[in-house]
Amino acid sequence: MSTVNPVNPKPFMQELTGKPVYVRLKWGLEYKGFLVSTDGYMNLQLANTEEFQDGKSNGALGEVFIREAPQEE
Repeated sequence: MSTVNPVNPKPFMQELTGKPVYVRLKWGLEYKGFLVSTDGYMNLQLANTEEFQDGKSNGALGEVFIREAPQEE
């Protein structure tokens, strides 16, 4: 049985800055771009971004800011 090691998301996300990333939102939209920045709330800023839905491109968006959604209680 393999062991799962927890990863602190903040340093992990900071290591991805400047690299290509693929972000999938819980309602199905996906974004491919370069991670410009992230913050303590897990908001993301992407550059050269393309949006996808159901695996098909919706086109280029350029600079995008993805905000962390409020948690449901």
